[in-house]
Amino acid sequence: MSKQVLGRGLASLIPRQPATPPAAAVGRQDDGSSNEIIAQIDLDKIERNPYQPRADFDPVALDELRQSILEKGIIQPITVRRLEQGYQLVSGERRVRAARDAGLKQVPAYIIRVQSNEEMLELALVENLQREHLNPIEVAISYRRLIDECRLTQDEVSQRIGKDRTTVTNFLRLLKLPDSIQMAVRKGEISGGHARALAGIEDENLQLKVFKRAVSRGLSVREVERLAQKKGKRNASPDFGRSREMAGTLTNIEDHLRQFLGTKVQIRPIHEGKGEILIEYYTSEDLERILEIFEGLEDGKQS
Repeated sequence: MSKQVLGRGLASLIPRQPATPPAAAVGRQDDGSSNEIIAQIDLDKIERNPYQPRADFDPVALDELRQSILEKGIIQPITVRRLEQGYQLVSGERRVRAARDAGLKQVPAYIIRVQSNEEMLELALVENLQREHLNPIEVAISYRRLIDECRLTQDEVSQRIGKDRTTVTNFLRLLKLPDSIQMAVRKGEISGGHARALAGIEDENLQLKVFKRAVSRGLSVREVERLAQKKGKRNASPDFGRSREMAGTLTNIEDHLRQFLGTKVQIRPIHEGKGEILIEYYTSEDLERILEIFEGLEDGKQS
């Protein structure tokens, strides 16, 4: 599948229509063949989206949406694609669930043409990332699926969703956290900021200790960051100690390398002027990108 076919993004899921669509446009019945139209379709003919990235639905928010639908109807049509029998949901699962709870039999739908399951996956993921309130772990999983299943690079993902590449990288790092911490993020027990601070801790046991203290004491993100730094220093070998002057110099070098390579870099002094440089990568494509940077430097030397 050519990537030019993909990447239609949120704009392709929203029909070009006035803010308040005319009743005739929303009220027409589906003719069974046309695409790029708005029509009333039967709820019981809509299959769920197998690529839906959202796993957690707030029951309170769903009930509020149900009440809104009962009072005002569905203002924004859902988006579907045609199947041989019925339709498959592209976006709007919350509206479909709330409409069913409200007792509706039909809903307005924007019917689009989707040519492959790969395109269907990207549309579903990008639409949710741009419009829905996904929790940080759902966002991270969506980025991972775009990379693994849609074969996009991190740069391409960042372009699709309109975010910096470093944002994509930072979310992907959350998937390295222990399952218990990821679940706490999904449940809202800690925020994405807490999770990112914990992801900066290399030792998993230490991550869990800081996490448990953060939950039990209701620590802020800044407090977790300070605790993570304090614990990290306490658990470090004395050979890793840095003087303030050396720490400042190495921090500057780390920052320079981080900007140059576009990923996290750590310099670890050992003793007598020796040490190691740790360059992190998060996918095989990310590793290839970093290697290409070094190959470019080598080619520059030889030319």
